[in-house]
Amino acid sequence: MSEYIALLSGKKKDGDNGSLSRRSFGSFSRFGPDVESSGVKPSGDSISNIPMVLEDWHRRSMSSQADAAGKTLTPQHKKGQSTGQLGLTQRNRARSFVENIDGTMVSMTPVEMGRHELYEEVPFLAMSGLQRKEHSLSVAFSSYAAQLDTLETDEYMAATTGKHLNPEEKEKRLSHMSLLLLDELEVDAITVTTPLIFAVLIASLLMFNMGYNISVMNAPEPFVFPGHSTSSWSMAVAAFCIGGPLGAVLAGQWADQRGRRGALMITTWLFIFGGLVQALAPSLNIVIVARAIIGVASGASTVLVPIYLGELAPPNLRGVLGTMTQFVLVIGILVADLVGFVLANPTGWRYMFFLTSAMALFQLLLTPFLLESPRWLLGRNAKSSKARFIIKKLRGFRYDEEVETEVEHFLGASKSQSMQNDSDSNANSGEKSAMLEMFQDEKVRLLVISTLVMHAASQFSGINAVFYYSGLFFDGVIENPLVGTTLMGGINVLATYVALLLMDKCGRRTLIMWSSAGMFVSCIVIVVSLKGYFSNMVALSAVASYVCFFEIGLGPIPWLIVAEMFEGKYVAPAMSIACQLNWACNFFVGLFFPYINKSLGAYSFGPFAIVLLLTFLFAWIYLPETQGTTPAELQAELVKKNAGRSYHNMDIEGMASHVPPTQDEWEEALAMLKQQGDG
Repeated sequence: MSEYIALLSGKKKDGDNGSLSRRSFGSFSRFGPDVESSGVKPSGDSISNIPMVLEDWHRRSMSSQADAAGKTLTPQHKKGQSTGQLGLTQRNRARSFVENIDGTMVSMTPVEMGRHELYEEVPFLAMSGLQRKEHSLSVAFSSYAAQLDTLETDEYMAATTGKHLNPEEKEKRLSHMSLLLLDELEVDAITVTTPLIFAVLIASLLMFNMGYNISVMNAPEPFVFPGHSTSSWSMAVAAFCIGGPLGAVLAGQWADQRGRRGALMITTWLFIFGGLVQALAPSLNIVIVARAIIGVASGASTVLVPIYLGELAPPNLRGVLGTMTQFVLVIGILVADLVGFVLANPTGWRYMFFLTSAMALFQLLLTPFLLESPRWLLGRNAKSSKARFIIKKLRGFRYDEEVETEVEHFLGASKSQSMQNDSDSNANSGEKSAMLEMFQDEKVRLLVISTLVMHAASQFSGINAVFYYSGLFFDGVIENPLVGTTLMGGINVLATYVALLLMDKCGRRTLIMWSSAGMFVSCIVIVVSLKGYFSNMVALSAVASYVCFFEIGLGPIPWLIVAEMFEGKYVAPAMSIACQLNWACNFFVGLFFPYINKSLGAYSFGPFAIVLLLTFLFAWIYLPETQGTTPAELQAELVKKNAGRSYHNMDIEGMASHVPPTQDEWEEALAMLKQQGDG
């Protein structure tokens, strides 16, 4: 208790009424009450660079970082030698806190401050490609906090010994504290709880079902109501894209009104119903209706799953979970191709369609493990006990104080991202005004145009012509078209993995240019091969190359750049417009490719080649690079953002030794202070 009183206590000036003033915190530091310390403030001069050791850490992989942290930090930490050379081994540590410019004070450890920054800066979306941003933010804050720690230590040494730390001592402490804090911040990226794993797996089944239904119409085409016309079959395929945009719009309303869990349940029931109707359809017209219903469920899944997982997971895991859902989707496409070997026949095609319902029914059985989003619950009621219970399960916390700190992270991040209450009546009007602003602001308008061009190019590149109609395309090119279709599905999975590696190393604009150029060349080779100048195997290889180049750029990047290019208030409306356009272009490709193939024959990929050439030129001339800011730039932003704050007791090394004070302890400490003041 004395520690908390020491944190709060200060000499009461004449005329004070017993309340806590800003000045009252000034005479106490983690080094004891005998040292005058008014805290440290970030500035461009004092916070200037990221330690070289941290730059090296940033370049290594996550697993090697964890290993290196254990080898580098543990021996010194165990011996307590990290600050012994500086004469600071024995000290009276007090809890760190931040003094805001308005006089309010917040008590958080350095690692809690870092997590709060991550919550504020990383969007509540599980999106592939966010890993780099998450890690760069951790690196930036670790260096930022370590330099504050070093500044305060330097002040202490000057006050007690009359000497400042020499450059070598500063660099040594700065490097050690940076690595220590970064190691703590990165724990979330490699630590998950069982409830979170179950929630992620259950929600991801929706993306699997979507991927399955992208390709499920490919293999059984000759056996589903034989004798159907080209127009009726192309409509059955494209109906999936009619329901998609409708589902994307409805998903937001369901999520706000019924909660994220309730919206996922509605989507699951739509998959069940749509799959049953498709499997039992008496005619192709009913199949078209069923495909539209499944399209609604799929469109809703593309919106709900990233939001749900983003709101359940800590910031350092959102990129990883977004990557996982992308993998699940492409695996669903591959599974549909593999199932075709067994069920794509006159008697099995209905069972092939029924698997959609079977997978959704399996998901329905697991829904008791599906947790509600704590962010949605807190948005409706900041004091929600259910939200706190869920947070405790998701994070594996033992103390209520840890839960309350996490709640503050959620609430603070929601406020900073201008998404405080999704069910607020002002939310829709706010989104509409943001949409108008996007087109009125000349600079933002170019970003909107770039987003729309990229999403249109993603679909008009013709990739879904391969996934929807590869059986038609490979007919005559390979003996069994289903083998070629399955081969493309397998390559798609491998290419997705390669793309994830490249996204952390290459710029977004660079990947778009490589992707469009590679797909353009592949289209030319496909056309030339189909004209007989090259063998069919060359044509097959060109299609494989075409799929690979799509996955490294035009597949994931158009979705990722929306979150990277726009300010927080523009992300939701920009994503909404992009989603609708993407589905519309997808519909036209699905509907008209059979006619293009019939009319142009060997030149059927010619129109796609033209689109890809124009995409390359647009990216080269107009598309801005959106890869993200570097750790050094992020650190400069932190300095600017927090320039009005004063940090006290930034004790990184001692942060693990303190248990957060309970509310009762704070109230008792305040009462004792007031009593002492009255006396």
